[in-house]
Amino acid sequence: MTAVDDISDSTEVVEMDDVPSQFFVEKHSWDGLRDIIHGSRKYSGMIINKAPHDFQFIQKHDESGPHSHRLYYLGMPYGSRENSLLYSEIPKKIRKEALLVLSWKQMLDHFQATPHHGVYSREEELLRERKRLGVFGITSYDYHTQSGLFLFQASNSLFYCRDGGHNGFIQGAPMKPVEIKTQCSGIRMDPKISPGDPSFIAFINNNDLWVTNIETGEERRLTFCHKGLNNVKEDPKSAGVATFVIQEEFDRFTGYWWSPAAPEDADGGRTLQLLYEEVDESEVEIIHVSSPALEERKADVYRYPRTGNHKHTLLKLAEIQTDQHGKIISAQNKELVLPFTTLFPGVEYIARAGWTRDGKFAWAVLLDRSQQKLQLVLLPPALFIAASVDDLQWEEHVEAMPEGVQPFIVYEELTDIWINVHDIFYPFIQTTNDKITFLWVNESQTGFCHLYRITSLLQPECVYRTCLGGKIDIHNNDFKCPIEEEVTLTSGEWEVLARHGSKIWVNEETKLVYFQGTKDTPLEHHLYVVSYESPGETVRLTKPGFSHSCSVSQNFDMFISHYSNVSTPPCVHVYKLMGSDSDPLHKEPEFWASMMEAAGCPADYVPPEIFSFPASSGFQIYGMLYKPHNLKPGKKHPTILFVYGGPQVAIAGAPVTVWMAYDTGYTERYMDVPENNQQGYEAGSVALHVDKLPNEPNRLLILHGFLDENVHFFHTNFLVSQLIRAGKPYQLQIYPNERHSIRCPESGEHYEIMLLYFLQKFGYGIKVAQFKCIV
Repeated sequence: MTAVDDISDSTEVVEMDDVPSQFFVEKHSWDGLRDIIHGSRKYSGMIINKAPHDFQFIQKHDESGPHSHRLYYLGMPYGSRENSLLYSEIPKKIRKEALLVLSWKQMLDHFQATPHHGVYSREEELLRERKRLGVFGITSYDYHTQSGLFLFQASNSLFYCRDGGHNGFIQGAPMKPVEIKTQCSGIRMDPKISPGDPSFIAFINNNDLWVTNIETGEERRLTFCHKGLNNVKEDPKSAGVATFVIQEEFDRFTGYWWSPAAPEDADGGRTLQLLYEEVDESEVEIIHVSSPALEERKADVYRYPRTGNHKHTLLKLAEIQTDQHGKIISAQNKELVLPFTTLFPGVEYIARAGWTRDGKFAWAVLLDRSQQKLQLVLLPPALFIAASVDDLQWEEHVEAMPEGVQPFIVYEELTDIWINVHDIFYPFIQTTNDKITFLWVNESQTGFCHLYRITSLLQPECVYRTCLGGKIDIHNNDFKCPIEEEVTLTSGEWEVLARHGSKIWVNEETKLVYFQGTKDTPLEHHLYVVSYESPGETVRLTKPGFSHSCSVSQNFDMFISHYSNVSTPPCVHVYKLMGSDSDPLHKEPEFWASMMEAAGCPADYVPPEIFSFPASSGFQIYGMLYKPHNLKPGKKHPTILFVYGGPQVAIAGAPVTVWMAYDTGYTERYMDVPENNQQGYEAGSVALHVDKLPNEPNRLLILHGFLDENVHFFHTNFLVSQLIRAGKPYQLQIYPNERHSIRCPESGEHYEIMLLYFLQKFGYGIKVAQFKCIV
């Protein structure tokens, strides 16, 4: 060891004997690293959790008032540790010479949203895992614009309050939310307001679908899939629930959808409809995850769709009839006129679903098991018939169906690779019954995700017909509709952002669509606008040099952007689109107000350098290089490569070590089913190749949460067993009460300290040639 000037007493410089030139490494004790990590996490956590999100613009129509919009959102006010429901007033006029910072106003009066001691129910905890939620408090809400009704989950219960709509806006003091009482046992999940009648809300309880009327208090169970048995093996069905793979690998977190239509009958009653998914996981493997804590010897039991497993999925319809007072007269479940697998053979995943805006059709995005064939399907509600009818009634019902009551496959994608499921589908209101126009994105055509305007003729080549004996015959098993027109709205070697909750905003008055994409550079996300009627110029609305996440107001006169770059912490600003209404495409964004200004960077913060190089494919590959604070010009420094999924220098956090033991949605997308690719599964499973790992001690650190229900601890257990059998050295760090994502702040700090301490203490022995290859 040699001493070097300008380095503190807690720092050591390591001189390497087995490399041609000296390496300088700043070393810290465990306590020193703990102080550094604690300060870093406190700063980054404050920035990440502080920013407001989930925005809802509501335009104010009071011409005499000073404000143009009320902006609702979730955020963490100063001094609070949990997300709350907040609002800000956006003024009609501003002083351009001054920075206007909007005040964050509490909607709820002294409301404790987080359960006592931060303990969530099992259902909520698992949903937080799938959504990667790290914040506490209110994490989502539903809002009904016309009535001003807010609905949200908090403190292991459901609550509502009202603001806006025909009720007017609250002024001054916050309001007390109303708890929605229930006779249910267990936690109510995934609450949603009926768009057609906001007095009704739906929710999931114990894997079944329920509704309640918040005005009358009437509550009704709609489905009876779940038996409530303690034996998971004997209770495999659910209704309205997104299963593990659908949440984890396809980013769908609900399993039911209200129809926007609620037609009123002559007596003032209404018909409410919910499309829902019913799943039978009888053939899905059951796993047990046990807590190592001595006081808890109970095992948590899950159904885990390991690759090769199969589940049965259906789409059904729940229909509710009410009288003029909102009292439920009847409720029944309806199923498709033919089995789902008969109508749509080969479908494995219902990736997305919902309703057209007028409620004329339910729709679904269907994906086969190989994820190489995608179908966008329209389903008329009349295609669903009462589940309780006998054979004779069924035959009569089918024969009485009017013409055109059949599925319509209005779009299809095929690829020999795989299809990335997206969130962009905007159906226009039909002007004629024989066609439908919609906005869609497609990645398969060019390799880049782009927007298209598509018109499909609702005239499929085949129809089903009743045969002798009352059976249904489907000619060619195909309801594919011809495409009348497919217009490209965006193009080029860049992407429209369409996944992970990305949205588009469609202004039907000006024929413009607003979207987020990477047209300027893959390093930045921007808000753009293009005409969907006469596509051509694509106009960027956000300022360059930053990456933006945006929300556009309902009347398209404002947008809000949460933006940052490697040297600027996040800001949240409101912009107003200014210019002539005769040329809406070229309206200019003008800064209007700030919701959050960038926090100051720590004094010792050094932003990373962005670099790029051409890949063999011809595309530029980008990366970020973080240099040490005490960089010594002309000297070499050890380099660490971090790539999600590896390979990393072999530090492994919650690793998949045997691909046969990971889930269907992820694994089969890239590797096919096991029976078709046994060699690939074996070649890609690191636990089967431990003989190739180095024999030197301190070359492999494995970290894993013991309660991980995503990448189960089995993976590490099996890897360690193989390492021991092969006589290979390793280090293992277990987090007994953590899952796949580390949630406890103390565990998170320990995890990061452990990584740095291991690299600092043992990382120098790796040959320089490896670092040269990495760099």
